Amino acid sequence: MRIDVVTLFPGMFEGPMSESIIKRAQEAQVLDLRITDLRDYSKDKHRKVDDRPFGGGAGMVIKAEVVFDCLEAMELAPGARVILTDPKGKTFNQKLANELAEAPQLVFLCGHYEGFDERVREHMVTDEISIGDYVLTGGELPAMVMIDSVVRLLPGAIGKIESTHEDSFYTGILDYPHYTQPANYRGWEVPEILRSGNHGAIAKWRREQALLRTFERRPDLLESAPLTKEDRKFLKDRCGWVPSV
Repeated sequence: MRIDVVTLFPGMFEGPMSESIIKRAQEAQVLDLRITDLRDYSKDKHRKVDDRPFGGGAGMVIKAEVVFDCLEAMELAPGARVILTDPKGKTFNQKLANELAEAPQLVFLCGHYEGFDERVREHMVTDEISIGDYVLTGGELPAMVMIDSVVRLLPGAIGKIESTHEDSFYTGILDYPHYTQPANYRGWEVPEILRSGNHGAIAKWRREQALLRTFERRPDLLESAPLTKEDRKFLKDRCGWVPSV
C-alpha cells in the first residue's frame, strides 16, 4: 500500500513513522510511506499556504490552490482515498480501518488553523474522519493513529497476520485475557485451563472470557457484534444479557 501524508509539519512523523511495525512494513516493502510538506507547493516567496477567511473571523484558512497543486502532482491511483482529518467527520473505528486497508492508496490531509478552503473538501476529499470528540492542535496525530491501525492489517506487516484477528474490536468484541510465564507470580496463578493442553477447551474459555469482558466494559458492542447462538446462550445464562432488538 502507498500512503501519502500532506502536512505543514513533516518533522512530526520522523519518530513515530520510523519505529516498530511501521518501520518493518516499510523495510519489507509492504508500505510505501511518503511525507509531503504542503509548503513545497506554495507560490509565495515566504512559502505561505494560508490566508484570511472571506467574511472575516478569527484564524486563517489553508488555500485551495496549494492543496490542489499538491494532490494533482501525486497522480493518485484509481480508488485512492483522500482523507481529511477533521473533528466534524465520521468517527474512526476498527470497521473503518479494515475498509481503508483494502484501498490501493491513502492520502491524509492534516489540517491546521481554521482548516482547508471548503473547495478542497467538496472536490478532492473522499473521506472526512475524526478520532474522537475533542480538539487537537492539528491533524498530524490523528493521521498517525489511523496509519498505525491500518498498516498492521496489511499482509506482511506483522509476522502472524492471525494475531491481528484476535485484537479487541477486530471481531466486534474485546480481546480475552493473556498470560505468560511464570505460571505462579506472587501467588496469582494462570488459569489451569490455559495449561491443560486442551486446545478446544482453551478456545472455548477464551471466547467466553472475551464475551464477559465485553459485557462488563463495553456492553454496547454486543448489540452489533456477530454473535453465534452459543455466544448468546452463554451471555444470557451467565450475565442475563439479551439483545435490545
